[in-house]
Amino acid sequence: MSSMMATHEGGFSRINMNRAGLWLFFVSEGFMFAGLLATRFALLPGTRPDLDQTVGLIVTSILLLSSFFMYRAETAIAHGDRSTFVISTFLTMVLGVVFLVGVVGFEWLPSEFGPSDGASGSVFFALTGMHAFHVLTGVIFLFVIFTNGLRGVYTAESHWGVEACALYWHFVDVVWVFFYVSLYLVGRVA
Repeated sequence: MSSMMATHEGGFSRINMNRAGLWLFFVSEGFMFAGLLATRFALLPGTRPDLDQTVGLIVTSILLLSSFFMYRAETAIAHGDRSTFVISTFLTMVLGVVFLVGVVGFEWLPSEFGPSDGASGSVFFALTGMHAFHVLTGVIFLFVIFTNGLRGVYTAESHWGVEACALYWHFVDVVWVFFYVSLYLVGRVA
């Protein structure tokens, strides 16, 4: 019995260390994103890039909806509902890809300015590019937990990977809310 308890305690300790590591990662990422936001306000005080407000609202809504499905997926697996977990994870992944297509296809490509066209271009492409990279890595993470979910890897008792993915996805969504407000809503059009 004592070896079983040692294994359980070792697993519990490892999960706690994983959680602490993930939160330290979020702190470091938070500093990076805060630096990008500070740069935005330093380079464009009182102004903002001339962006398509409709596209901004649509992609933001898509990302927020994806957060709902990620929450649903995590809750489902925590209650042992593998079917809802797989469906919700798939929907989250699809919505993440739709968000990326929206930003790249409907904001970047038709944009009348580029990354080298002054402060507005630099700020816009730096913020949205860094965020898009994080969404892309989140979609890859989602694909991993989706395929693991199809294979039955996660249970109600053991689903740390899903929890980590959900925390990452929600973090990236919260970052976008700040970026959306600072790029699309705050200041007059430059």
